[in-house]
Amino acid sequence: MNTSLNKNILIGITSSIAAYKIYELIRLYKKNGYNVKIVTTKNALNFVSPLVLETLSENKCFYNQFEPRDNVEHISLATWTDIFVIAPSSANTISKCAQGIADNLLTSVFCAYLGYKKPILFAPAMNTGMWENPIIQENILKLKKLNCDFVEPQNGFLACGTEGKGKLADVNLIYHQTLRNLHQNKNNNSKKIIVTMGGTKEKIDSVRYITNSSSGKMGTAIADWAYYFGFEVNAISTIELERNYKTTKVNSAIEMLNQLQNQDYDYLIMAAAVGDFKVQNESETKISKEEIEGDFCLKLTKNPDVVATIAKNKKENQKIIGFCLTDKDLINCAKNKLINKNLDYIIANDVKTALNTNQNKVTIIEKSGKIIDIDLDTKENIAKKILEVVCD
Repeated sequence: MNTSLNKNILIGITSSIAAYKIYELIRLYKKNGYNVKIVTTKNALNFVSPLVLETLSENKCFYNQFEPRDNVEHISLATWTDIFVIAPSSANTISKCAQGIADNLLTSVFCAYLGYKKPILFAPAMNTGMWENPIIQENILKLKKLNCDFVEPQNGFLACGTEGKGKLADVNLIYHQTLRNLHQNKNNNSKKIIVTMGGTKEKIDSVRYITNSSSGKMGTAIADWAYYFGFEVNAISTIELERNYKTTKVNSAIEMLNQLQNQDYDYLIMAAAVGDFKVQNESETKISKEEIEGDFCLKLTKNPDVVATIAKNKKENQKIIGFCLTDKDLINCAKNKLINKNLDYIIANDVKTALNTNQNKVTIIEKSGKIIDIDLDTKENIAKKILEVVCD
């Protein structure tokens, strides 16, 4: 997939034992089409190898402040990149950046880069005592006032043998926060979007349930891109999801409906595959086969139509986007649902291309009757295109 729009990312690595995790971060950026260069402090090379960094990034690793060169590297790197991600960022480097000290190549790049008013993202990693040091917190606050963004460290077991806050944030969270800084439209910051995803699960008994083949990948991609574009995102999901935005875990159609009731939103995108039926008399305990004589029959009853129920109370300034998945008469089926459920848009996708795959092709149908076809592409790229159409 290529959602990068030819964006350049400069990673600054400081001397933290968490530095080895940046190998995976580089891989994520490169896999998704971003151009990557690396600048490190000299002490960081105690934890990472320039050869590995150069192999992964496909670019030279920079760490010497005064080596012979054809250009002024702290300026050329600052002008080249679209975002400067300092990860892991040590207490020492954070403090130097906050005080304007430029005594190595990385801090010199920061000093030059700050003047260009482009995104800066810090991902701190340090001992809990250092993280809680009021001087460090004061320096972090100073950087935030200069519009630097932070992915806060997590609680966990630290290299020093203690447990507490200071562990480098998961690289996936750093990755998602990077893309938000790169792609967000600040006009969206005041807008709220809810995305549902995954297949609902309807209980048979305490351990069994009926569900469908939805992976939740399309809905997850839409929520991710909504976050990158700057929206305030709430993902209501039947799958486990660790993200920088709000996520709410549900199982059944009723649980999803309850979560959606009385929610404040500008856009609701119903990408979840909501089961049409539930078990009429679910058992609170596991049903044993010894209890059953002959065949075991389930009696199903209809679930409420979640999106139609919510759309009945839609406000004038709200937009609801539904999905239609079928293998028969797709476009006519989608058009009927668009009208009958009081939707603003519906996304039509075929069972043969949508399920159990990382790709899809869809047709967007507007309430006005306009039809937009999106050819086969990755679900990430399709999610981006959907949002560009429906969130005008």
